[in-house]
Parts: sequence; C-alpha cells; structure tokens
Amino acid sequence: MSDTASTADTSAKPTDGSVVSGSGAAAPEQSAATEAARVHAPDRRFLVFAALPSWLISMVLHIVLLLCLAWMSLPQLLEKRSNDLEMGTAEDTELVETPLLDSPLDRPAETPDVASEIANSDLPEVSPTELIATDPLTFSANDLDAAPPSAIDLDPLGPEVAAKNELLQQIGAIGGEGLSGRGMAARSRLVREGGGSEGSEKAVQMALKWLQRHQNPDGSWSFQVLGGRCDCRNPGKLSQAFNGATAMALLPYLGAGNTHREGEYQNEVRAGLYYLINHQKPNGSFEDPGGNLYSHGLCAIALSEAYAMTQDQALLRPAQAALNFTTYAQDPVGGGWRYVPREPGDTSAVGWQIMALKSGRMAYLQVDPGVFVGATRFLDSVQTDSGAAYGYKDPGDRLSTTAIGLLCRMYLGWSREEPALRRGVERVSKSGPSKVDMYYNYYATQVMRHYEGPAWDKWNKEMRDFLVQSQETKGHESGSWHMGSGHAADTGGRLYNTALATMVLEVYYRHMPLYRKQATEDDFEL
Repeated sequence: MSDTASTADTSAKPTDGSVVSGSGAAAPEQSAATEAARVHAPDRRFLVFAALPSWLISMVLHIVLLLCLAWMSLPQLLEKRSNDLEMGTAEDTELVETPLLDSPLDRPAETPDVASEIANSDLPEVSPTELIATDPLTFSANDLDAAPPSAIDLDPLGPEVAAKNELLQQIGAIGGEGLSGRGMAARSRLVREGGGSEGSEKAVQMALKWLQRHQNPDGSWSFQVLGGRCDCRNPGKLSQAFNGATAMALLPYLGAGNTHREGEYQNEVRAGLYYLINHQKPNGSFEDPGGNLYSHGLCAIALSEAYAMTQDQALLRPAQAALNFTTYAQDPVGGGWRYVPREPGDTSAVGWQIMALKSGRMAYLQVDPGVFVGATRFLDSVQTDSGAAYGYKDPGDRLSTTAIGLLCRMYLGWSREEPALRRGVERVSKSGPSKVDMYYNYYATQVMRHYEGPAWDKWNKEMRDFLVQSQETKGHESGSWHMGSGHAADTGGRLYNTALATMVLEVYYRHMPLYRKQATEDDFEL
C-alpha cells in the first residue's frame, strides 16, 4: 500500500524537472503566435482594400493621377493664356475682312451674295494653264528674254520682283498712285492745276446722274438705254452686250472716285460690280454677243480699277481671271487682239486690252511680262513714220488709231523726248478735238494730257468748252451726249458717247500724268 501511495504521490507532485518542462512548452507557443501576427499584419491591410469595391479604387487612383497632371501643366496653361491675351486684339483686327456687300442692297433684288461665293470658290483656270499663276510663286529668273512667255512663272507682285529686260526697264515697276488723283482731297487741286473748271465738274456730276437713271434693275446697263423707262434718242444697236455696257458705265463712276465703299454712288457701283462678277464665264472671259473682246477689255479695266481703289479681296479673283484671259487671248504671232481670242489684232481692240493690263499692273495683279513684248510687236506692224502714226490692221495714219497707238506707246515706256512721239503729238494737236468722234477724243485727250505743255493747254480749252456746251441740259436726256457719226457712235449710242465724254472731262484726275517731274523713272502709271 505504501508503494501505491508513494507511486500516487510521485505522479501527483511533479518533479522540478517536470515543472520546468511544462513551463518551457507554453512560452514557445506564445512567441509563435506573436510572430505570426506580426508577419501577417500587411495581409490584414490588404484584406481591407480587397474588401473595397474595385470601381472605388480605380476612381480614387484616376483622380489622383488627374490632379498630378493638372498641377504639372498649370504653369504652361497660364503662360499660353497670357500670350493669347497679348496677341488676341491684333490678330482679331487682321482677320477682319470687309465684304463686297457692305450693306443690304435694294437693287438688284435677285443678285446673290457673290462676295462669299467668290471668296470660297476657285475659278477655273484659263488655257493655257502655264500662263496662269493661282498660287503665290517666287520668280527670280535672270534671263527673261530666253524664256518663252508660256514658261514664265508669275509672282503676285509681278513687275516689282520680275527680272527686267530692256522693254521692262522702260515700263518699270508701278505703285498704286496712278489712281491717287481720284480722291476728293486731290481732285479739286488737280482740276485747278490741269485746266478743269467749275463747268466741267458740273457736267461730270450731271452725266453720273444720267447714268444712274438708266441703270437696269439687275445692276446692268444697256447700250440700248433700257433703264429708267427711257425715251432718250439715239439708243445703241448692241442689244445683248450688257457686260460691255455695264463696264462702260462703271468707268466714269470709278474715274470720279466712286466705289462700292465710298462716294455718292456706292449702290450703283456695287450693283454694277455684282452684275459683272455674276456674268463672268468660268474661263475668266466677259465676252458677250456683239461686244466680243471689246466687252472683255472694258470689264477687265473696271474690275482692276475697282480692286486697285478698294483692295476688296472679293474682287481679286474675278479681276485676275479677267487678266489671265486677256493674256491667253493675245495673238501669239502678231501680238495683238481683235474680236475673238488669238486672231490677228487691230489697233482699236489692242487699245482696250493694253489699258486693262495697265490697270491690272497698277493693282499689283499678275501680268505676264511677255504680253507687252507682243503688244509692242503689233504696234510696230501697224506704224508709219517710225511710230508717229498708226493704222487699223496695217500701217496707216488714221487719226483715231494714231491716238490709240501713241497712248499705247506711252504706256509701254516711250519717253517724252522720243522723236516719233513728238511728231505724233504735233499731228494730233494740229487736227484738234473732233466734234463728231468721241472715241478719237477719248484717246487723243489722254495723249495730250500726258504730254502736257502748250499743246495740252490749247487742246484742253477747246475740248473742255465744247463738251460743257454740247451736253444735254433738259428733259430725260439731261446730262448725256450723242455725237452722231464717230467710231461706234451709232452702235454704242447715247450711253457709249456719254461715258466717253465724261471720262474726257475727268482727265485731270482720272489718271496721273506720266511725265510729271515728281514721277520717278520706274513709275508706270496710267
């Protein structure tokens, strides 16, 4: 029994070793738990994020990213905004374009807004296409004589940058000053200095009012004088040449300083320009029945002058296209122009085309320099007395064609000291103004005005006083003229005669004199 008790006591009372052994086993368990908690703490944080919706996490990350990007680009945005504020006013001013139609126009009602159409459309180019430059080009050829006209690229400033051969040196480069006398500030002074009078200026105003009364509702004019319920005598015979008649009527308005933006007759000029632009053919031509290239030349002059006086970009393409067609229509052999493109020329048609090209040069439009070489060749073919007189299609000495030939020679660079020019002026001066041929008077008066001197003083007094005294002053015809038997007087009728007579009386300011001392050698003014 004692052995059993002893055994029980022994098992009931653990020895020191057993006690030490039990206490040592508990400590490692607690240390492992602590280490596991430490090791798996990040897992618990991950579990917190894992418990969040994925869309919320994505949204937060994107917001943070956007904020960072915004912060990085903020200085650049502030700098750009500052630059925009500094440049905005100047850029806005430069981009403003004044449209052709500055205000609503009651007449013609059916005329569309061609200004926007022209500005946003490309006019078809005239054949041959190599004669036409539709994009700005840089031309710096040094051997212009060696290149055929069809191979010459044209610069927007034409003669300002083109290489010059001997002829082009005579012609020179031009500014826009040839029309500077048309402004009201210069006009009164030039009338006094050039020999005009109060009576001549009154006659011009009466003529412009007569033209105003005879404009058609669609903006055109007619050689048959249809506008204003007309009962005027001596209507013309060209019933379909509306382009030519419209241009012929516009020229006196432009000559007196009236444009679609300035002057007493803005509406009339605007309506007339609209009509012409709407009736220009895709190839740039203004030919119409009965008028042919004569009509085209008149229209090219009118558009070029209107563009030169206003710099309205809506007129740029129509004017340039007209000059392109004029260049194409020149006779490639003889250098002249006549009724249809590229046929042998006559002096009458040549006069209008050269004036059109001259007006285009004044407006800094593109003109192939070779066209003037051809025109000189034609004049050489019809001259007599070494250029003192000119025929129609062959050498001759008719007064009207002589006046045209002399004026063309002036435009093409003859100096005032040219012996043939002096003899030609003496011939015209001796004949004096015509009482029946306004066509001759129109060209001869310009020749005498450009030449100036005592011969001009004598011519001017006789011409001016005759026109003032012969103008109709009563009834519906008041302000008009009709001379009767001169060149195309019956064909063009009262409108034709009135337009020519008015431009003769505008000669003091319509074109600046060519040989004035203040003009430089390089001036190429009409």
